[in-house]
Amino acid sequence: MIGFISSTYAIMTICLFVYSMGMHLFIPVSASIGMELAHSGQTGRRLGQLNSIRNFASVLGSFVVFLGFRFLGFTFQHSFVLTALGLGVAAILMFAMKPDAVKKPAHFLKLQKEYRLFYILNVLSGSRKQIFITFAPWVIVTIFKQPTETIATLVTIGGVIGILFQPVLGRAIDRYGERLILQLEAGLLVVVCLGYGFSKFLFPTQTAFLFTCGFYLLDQMLLSVSMARSMYIKKIALVDADVQPALTAGVTIDHIFSISIALLGGVIWNAFGFQYVFLLGILIAALNFFACSYIRIPSGIKISEKSTAFPIE
Repeated sequence: MIGFISSTYAIMTICLFVYSMGMHLFIPVSASIGMELAHSGQTGRRLGQLNSIRNFASVLGSFVVFLGFRFLGFTFQHSFVLTALGLGVAAILMFAMKPDAVKKPAHFLKLQKEYRLFYILNVLSGSRKQIFITFAPWVIVTIFKQPTETIATLVTIGGVIGILFQPVLGRAIDRYGERLILQLEAGLLVVVCLGYGFSKFLFPTQTAFLFTCGFYLLDQMLLSVSMARSMYIKKIALVDADVQPALTAGVTIDHIFSISIALLGGVIWNAFGFQYVFLLGILIAALNFFACSYIRIPSGIKISEKSTAFPIE
């Protein structure tokens, strides 16, 4: 019996690893494909549309699972079979795509000094993202003593809002530029972190809880601003071939700091209290605002076909 449980656990761990690897491979590729499909001057609009469709699919999938488990006698096997079918259709559609000829890169990963601001923005993005993913729900569940269904409800509401919000955000980036939108995100994150950390001490419990739920939805919407960073690297790339490696490097950097800030935040929470985690979030948001002030978009022409890089084999 113990051997069966161990084998099952090992198989599930391997499957989870493969799924996670595929998901993270898709993140930079999807952004790159979306930007390639955009008309000139409408990159944000196209990314917003694609993200809106993704939100709709997520909400629809959640609704199907809810109906299935509530009324149709679904088991986990049913839900995973449906997921596999969906992924299979996606794989067929992707294999049907006709990519341009690809030159094999000389290095597995290269970081280029011309894109250092983009890398810094990903450091700050990964750090701030983990505070939302890990600690914001934990505040609602542990500090306000809410059931996990509350988080599920908020995620669903946020997904529905995102269907309408994403295209609007994309058009705003096209119109006002990456720097302004990213700075607005950083400024709003200061407000969000103050709300997470101190609503409980400033308002009656029920009012504080409602404010925190509002901040959770706002924070969920702000995660969509990541498309502005993808657009930024697309615009400053010295050559088009640099875009995909830079996006991939950005995801890697994002996740390194995302994991690190989760560990640090856990130590801070246990040692000093939850509000200090969000003070750290305010510091990250302030650094993000400062870094975004250095964003400059070249006027139309790529500077050079050459770039200085230091490879990581």
